[in-house]
Amino acid sequence: MSVIHVENIRKRFGALEVLKDVSMTVEAGEVVALIGRSGSGKSTLLRCLNGLEKIDEGVITIAGHKMSHNTAELRALRRDVGIVFQGYNLFPHLTAGENIMLAPVQVKGLRKAEARAEAQRCLELVGLGDRFDSYPDMLSGGQQQRVAIARSLAMQPVVMLFDEVTSALDPELTEEVLAAIEDLAAQGMTMMLVTHEMRFARRVAHRTIYMRDGIIHEQGPSEALFTNPQTPELRSFLKAELG
Repeated sequence: MSVIHVENIRKRFGALEVLKDVSMTVEAGEVVALIGRSGSGKSTLLRCLNGLEKIDEGVITIAGHKMSHNTAELRALRRDVGIVFQGYNLFPHLTAGENIMLAPVQVKGLRKAEARAEAQRCLELVGLGDRFDSYPDMLSGGQQQRVAIARSLAMQPVVMLFDEVTSALDPELTEEVLAAIEDLAAQGMTMMLVTHEMRFARRVAHRTIYMRDGIIHEQGPSEALFTNPQTPELRSFLKAELG
């Protein structure tokens, strides 16, 4: 059953068309990686799936919601579709646990005791069960990014979207964040992730999509796509990325 269904979408910024008649589906429990050079449209596609960018044409259905920019409908969609960015955007005056509790209390109306228990559970999922009372400036960049992931998980989303979540981290911290995402994949979370971590995409994603110039240029099961790319453009891209 498709959790994400994208049909013939187009997105323009002025005269520049960044998504050109893109169609795709993601099944329940599937992990899909989006790869491609900067400017290929992959991050814009991800942002369209959460309603952060408004499409000009086409249809998006995600987690049972048809994309709408009606405020109430968009709010309902975002309860089921979590998104994590490169920036952690944690409130510095709140502890890790308090950052995670905020949305469940204010958006879902959970009692504080329930939200606290859920925040603790989510911190444990990302390997930070002992950092509930730590403020962001007491955490490394990798730990802050894992708190950001836990914050999205606390809303109990149907789908998780990750947009270059490791691009600002050094290699050691990158590995700890990728390990947290890999654990979520093993638990059956439906995910789409924009990444430059090719080996991670090959290992963890069920399917990889290579975007180029606003279109899906090539896609397939990750192992097959990385082992035997079918187009010269993808071969060149992988050679440059993997060396």
